[in-house]
Amino acid sequence: MHVAINAAFWNQPNTGSGQYTRQLVYHLNRLVSDLTITLIFPQVAGQPEPEAVPPSVNVKRVPVRPGNLGKVWFEQRLFPRACRQVGATVAHVPYWGGPLQSPVPLVVTVHDLTTLLVPEYRRPFRSRLYNALVSASARGASRIITDSEASKQDIITHLHIPADKIERIYLAAGSQFSRQDSGLMEMAVLRKYDLPDFYVLYLGGYELHKNVTTLLLAWTYVGQALGEDYPLVLAGRKPSQVSDNYPDYDWYIEQLRIEDYVRWIGYVEEEDKPVLYRNAETFVFPSRQEGFGLGVLEAMASGTPVVTTNASSLPEVVGEAGFTVDPDDARGMAGAIISTIIQDNLRAELRQKGEQQAANFSWEKTATETLLVYDTVAGEQ
Repeated sequence: MHVAINAAFWNQPNTGSGQYTRQLVYHLNRLVSDLTITLIFPQVAGQPEPEAVPPSVNVKRVPVRPGNLGKVWFEQRLFPRACRQVGATVAHVPYWGGPLQSPVPLVVTVHDLTTLLVPEYRRPFRSRLYNALVSASARGASRIITDSEASKQDIITHLHIPADKIERIYLAAGSQFSRQDSGLMEMAVLRKYDLPDFYVLYLGGYELHKNVTTLLLAWTYVGQALGEDYPLVLAGRKPSQVSDNYPDYDWYIEQLRIEDYVRWIGYVEEEDKPVLYRNAETFVFPSRQEGFGLGVLEAMASGTPVVTTNASSLPEVVGEAGFTVDPDDARGMAGAIISTIIQDNLRAELRQKGEQQAANFSWEKTATETLLVYDTVAGEQ
């Protein structure tokens, strides 16, 4: 079998789609000896070549124009053409951006429907147009892969795709996320980000659906009790401007009078993330809408207690190994955070359960179940 994979996110390993594409390719390549893999890579003039591609994986570079129109043209016309040129038997688009027509059986991974379900994201005309396009393409795919049962139900409800065309395949945390201390290198990373001895961590995006404002509101309770000793560390690229999609966090922090308890550390290198997780007292992930919630799993694999919400896919990932609260319940979120800090027995229990829960997910399982989807759609032709 020969699978052609849309590699638009290959050089973006800090994104969810980028991580997913790389891990899937790495594990398929290692586990399956009779599978030919070709990455169809959109090459913008002057931008880097595809990075960290295994030697046995083929790459077909496709020249594209920069910008959104170039991206859509690649997805709709150039990618299907390249699949035909390389002789693929199956095409896989590992994000919600499949073509309307494909010369070979098409698998599309729809991680979530956030851009469709959050009203603020649907307002721009271009967003509505793109949502309509990719929704139509998803309905025409041979199979849809999605990350959770919650996302599967969303796809059934909002895209009206039959359940038997949708496969739920969970993601996983990488092997680098563990409780193992890396010694002097660990200390160097902590100094690099000027991290305190004790802190509570949020690591993720700052779009509206990430619900960071509720976490900040929760900190009005946590800060009064523990804020001086356990500040909230906000990691990840801080929004450069305020918009409908990105709240004014600095203004909100000032209004809540929690400036003394909150630290922004900005962008975190991918290789440094395990250290940040391991050394946090608690990881908080207040999101309202997630296809999977990979950060939650990475934190649990690192032996860090987790407080998250009971929204969308997050209860599936956490199971009984962490706190899940209503995404609007700032007081409940604060109580859960404080409990994980001050109750030693609870911390120890959550660490153990978190590691056990994370061990239920593996990229080997993800790759194996994805291969079965490829086999199914190839056999239907």
